[in-house]
Amino acid sequence: MKSDPIRLVAAGLLVCSLLMLSANAYGQSPSASDPTAVGKAVFKRANCVGCHKWHGNGGGGYGGDALSLRTTELTREQIMETVSCGRPGTGMPFFMRGAYDTTKCYDMNRQEVGNQIPPEANTFLRPSDIEAVADYVLAHIKGKGEPNYAECIDFFGNTSRVCDVYKTQAMPAAGVAPSTGPSK
Repeated sequence: MKSDPIRLVAAGLLVCSLLMLSANAYGQSPSASDPTAVGKAVFKRANCVGCHKWHGNGGGGYGGDALSLRTTELTREQIMETVSCGRPGTGMPFFMRGAYDTTKCYDMNRQEVGNQIPPEANTFLRPSDIEAVADYVLAHIKGKGEPNYAECIDFFGNTSRVCDVYKTQAMPAAGVAPSTGPSK
């Protein structure tokens, strides 16, 4: 029996379409313009915004007062360890399946960390997701100044009213011409 090339191509296109829809359902649509787009999707899906807020400045959340990711001095590897293992004695949950059980965290198992064990996150992340969120934090949050309108729009899109509080920062005050440099 001969293979029908048209049917093979159609089947291939169907498989590709299903894979793309599956990736989109999990917030992992590839982005040629921003290689950290998957990390941003994980940041949202894992509810990092619940404590660290969209801008990463931290503050109060259901887990307590989250540290600012904008001012953190953690390296990529330390961010990945913190996401994987949480922070003992704090509300920062662990997102790695088997943390403190099958995998030691901060060189401790469950018995050694004792009652300081961090809470378990509502969802576990794959190692690639943990890497992606660390890369997103490094590229878009760590070392940035105060949050601004452009960053807010980048995070939420231009249809969200959440960013309205930052609009005045992006536009000159009414009746004031923008500065064009020093006058002579």
